[in-house]
Amino acid sequence: DVRGTNPKIWNSWKASLFWELYQLTKQALRRGTSNPIDKEELIKETQITAKLILDQTGVDAKNYQPVWSTFSEEHFLRHRPEEIAWHSRILALNKNNNDIQIDINNEVAEGWTAIMICAPKKLQSFTRITAIMDAMGLNIVDARIVPTTGDESLDTYFVLENDGSPVVDEQRTGEIKSRLLRALATGDEKTFIIDRKVPRQVRMFSTKVTVNISQDSPNERTVCELIAGDRPGLLFEVGKIFVAENVKLQNAKITTVGERAEDVFFITNSQNKPLDEQASQNLANTIKSALSDPKIA
Repeated sequence: DVRGTNPKIWNSWKASLFWELYQLTKQALRRGTSNPIDKEELIKETQITAKLILDQTGVDAKNYQPVWSTFSEEHFLRHRPEEIAWHSRILALNKNNNDIQIDINNEVAEGWTAIMICAPKKLQSFTRITAIMDAMGLNIVDARIVPTTGDESLDTYFVLENDGSPVVDEQRTGEIKSRLLRALATGDEKTFIIDRKVPRQVRMFSTKVTVNISQDSPNERTVCELIAGDRPGLLFEVGKIFVAENVKLQNAKITTVGERAEDVFFITNSQNKPLDEQASQNLANTIKSALSDPKIA
């Protein structure tokens, strides 16, 4: 069905995700509703597979275990073993280097390019990162922004070139990494300008902008759910609004399905508290206003 609806969004990595979903569903059905898989079991299974991958690549447990101690439960639940092994290897090898770690990988998500960015939470790096990626003509098709238990945010962006291909040129890869590092180290997100044209198919089949705000009381944060037509600069525009409204991004789930963006942002105010009713309404209205009438060059 996915291939028939839009062949461009189907690739081998998505095929593997569907297969993984099928296997997990089959496993759950075999266990029955009275004996569901709990998160501890899922985490354990993910860790076992990630350990095997790390062992095969020669990464010693004494090097990656300290890294794992900074990974939250959510990190193990939201990432595949291949991604966790990749994160662990890069962070273990660079643990004594700079505060900002960036790596680009074309193996963990076949058909897509994965970009891992580990940076201090205080940088609130989302706006800068999305600005650079858009300015360089990269389309963000998936992303997981997950804080560590320390002072860092470990973010993974899955991107494609404008023609739908992964980033394979080494010089291009080096330039992306260099610009991201420079933006995070010294850049000011307010100076970035996105001038890529909105694709014709997005203009013709625009998805109505929907913003739902709710409260995640147990975790003391606000949830902002956004549905909109995907287009260049979308995430950067949202990031700019967060900055203007003094909203801090704590976590996010970014998903693109064809030409439709379905994103969930977990946010707080500048005091790390949930947004009140007035602030929530202002944020929703601002996002709707900014995204409902995209500039068409």
